[in-house]
Amino acid sequence: MKISIIIVSFNTSEILHKCLSELYAHPVAHEMEVFIVDNNSYDNSVEMIRENYKDIILIENKTNMGFAAANNQAYKLAGGSYIILLNPDAYLKAGAIDNAITFMETHTDCALCGGRLINLQGTLDPSARKYPGSLAKLFIISGLSSRYASSKIFSKSDMNYFDHNSVMEVDWVPGTFTVYRASALKDHGLFDERFYIYYEETDLCLNLKRKGWKIYFIPDAEVIHVGGASSKVRKDLDFDESGAQVLKFRMRSEYLYFRKNHGLLSVLANASVEIGWHGLRYMVNLLRGSSGTMKCKESFNIIKHAIAALKETRAGSISPCTPW
Repeated sequence: MKISIIIVSFNTSEILHKCLSELYAHPVAHEMEVFIVDNNSYDNSVEMIRENYKDIILIENKTNMGFAAANNQAYKLAGGSYIILLNPDAYLKAGAIDNAITFMETHTDCALCGGRLINLQGTLDPSARKYPGSLAKLFIISGLSSRYASSKIFSKSDMNYFDHNSVMEVDWVPGTFTVYRASALKDHGLFDERFYIYYEETDLCLNLKRKGWKIYFIPDAEVIHVGGASSKVRKDLDFDESGAQVLKFRMRSEYLYFRKNHGLLSVLANASVEIGWHGLRYMVNLLRGSSGTMKCKESFNIIKHAIAALKETRAGSISPCTPW
């Protein structure tokens, strides 16, 4: 059986080299083809691939097409029965691919599965997710989700209450390491290219589940995940508090997702939660004087980006021109 591995790269030469080294260090029980889609890197990513990995199928974009469109480029050429998306900042552990393929072979109703993500500190990153919503957003930005991580109410979105030691059917899994059944994608395709980056996998999982497919988290496919490596090279952009996501990109994709799948009121509800919370946070910290200055600036910046994203996407109805 043939499997196709797709990696999208943007200025990640060093970690991409490690990613590929780990990939080839653990032979798999299947024929494997590997695609690298380079999104117009200005480091030595392309040269590194050409010099060290002769068998890789390299696609060189002359502009940054974004994550969704770049994956689609390779997907259209892939010949595998399973399509594996792997981020360049993800280092596979032994058995990850074979264990995931075995699971997919024995669960024929599964359209895709994701593995267990471990960060550089050796702790678990959220690897199984529920669909996003305005209430979940409030719990996250207010800190209730992290404060009450064991709560199935407050921590519902990231499923922090789940110990990630058993197989579980979930709503969606992060695209860090994901195995897709090619036959499940036959009619739908891979990603909606209106999502430049973020929410494309959530959108795909939702649409596959609506067609009757299932999405699973499996614990015995483990990956070391650096997190946000490609995004972090964009020094010209503002990031969220974790430093992993570009604020305006996340907001644009969020509004596109909600408008496409749940309508205008859903967009307005989610935007209102974020703007309202940070408006309140701004006022509270303004009253604190100089001690609250930094938090005032943070909240003002988030409100500014949220309003701009609503305008730029026309409340989620259009995607700004590529590249974002």
